Amino acid sequence: MRILIVEDEPVVARRLERLLRQEAGDEIAQVTACRDLASAQAHLAEADVDVVFLDLNLNGRDGFDLLTASVAGAFHTVVVSAHTDRALQAFEIGVLDFVGKPFGVDRLRTTLERLRGVRRAEHAAAVLAVRGVGRIDLIPVADVAYVEAAGSYAELVLRDGTRRVHDKSLDRLLAVLPPAFERVHRSFLLRIDEVVRLTVRAGSRYTAVLASGEEIPVGRTRYKTLKARLLG
Repeated sequence: MRILIVEDEPVVARRLERLLRQEAGDEIAQVTACRDLASAQAHLAEADVDVVFLDLNLNGRDGFDLLTASVAGAFHTVVVSAHTDRALQAFEIGVLDFVGKPFGVDRLRTTLERLRGVRRAEHAAAVLAVRGVGRIDLIPVADVAYVEAAGSYAELVLRDGTRRVHDKSLDRLLAVLPPAFERVHRSFLLRIDEVVRLTVRAGSRYTAVLASGEEIPVGRTRYKTLKARLLG
């Protein structure tokens, strides 16, 4: 796990690193700390990162300046801030977790569980930040019909048929999407209420037929779970 800590208080940054290393041990390959947005942005442009721990008040600058760009990246974002009144706003744009200051080791264990995929985010994203040409677009999650793997990226397929590429992988997107989305195949996340019926074809091939008429493959091991959710 490659970690970037963006925190303007060195004591807080060192404590965060110490507790993370204490709990995650050999899972952590590298920890880098930046004290301002400019150095954080420079590091993200040059290095591979798995998770960013981001304070929202950096030398008087609002960390949300970086947050919107951060959640559009391939890595997870965890906000660490005393401004807990902004937690819902942060979750709505796709952070994996929001850790209030002061924090303890028990709270960071929960964060690590989310990073490992044991738990989903406490609150689901309402929008997904997608990079455009010279801008970042916020796509309402309510507009997403399904998500398809595109190499190490993911392609959001909207209800109107529009496709947008997101830098995150399917696994990382699933961690911040609402429970309405189900992993139905190694290459697909599907919004359950888009399914109008399930079909079984020759050779025990399962598909989900969507309201649009599209057919999405369903893995054999995931068919029963999907069927149970549709019937429930």
